[in-house]
Amino acid sequence: MQSLTLFVPDETAMTALGAQLATASRGHGTVFLEGDLGAGKTTLSRGIVRGFGHVGAVKSPTFTLVEPYELGAITLYHFDLYRLADPEELEFMGIRDYFDGNALCLVEWPRKGEGVLPKPDLTITISAHEQGRLVELRAGSSSGETWLGALAPVDQ
Repeated sequence: MQSLTLFVPDETAMTALGAQLATASRGHGTVFLEGDLGAGKTTLSRGIVRGFGHVGAVKSPTFTLVEPYELGAITLYHFDLYRLADPEELEFMGIRDYFDGNALCLVEWPRKGEGVLPKPDLTITISAHEQGRLVELRAGSSSGETWLGALAPVDQ
């Protein structure tokens, strides 16, 4: 599968990358967001949510596990599984209903839901690099490959 690594110098650029991902995804699919605490997963999620026109706050759903957004014709679910003790807890909250193909699902800390979560269309790993971040995007499906194509610089 395809991958793309980008250097993102600051929060503004991370938010802009999120907006590009929103456009590329067209509001459907599953995105896993990986990286240490403070890496920029929520900032990237904020860019994606705002890319669909949301103007309010976008916070990490650390305590609620999921934050839903109804954005016109787009339904987006932002998950933060950091505090999840056992992947089976996801079954009790009806996790499979969220991943029915009609929404865009952003999942922070996806390893906490291993064995229960579906395969992602795109896995994004964010790591500190110099004064910014390295963002590695790995396609997990043909949809993810299409999204990467939309993000790749024109001169490649």
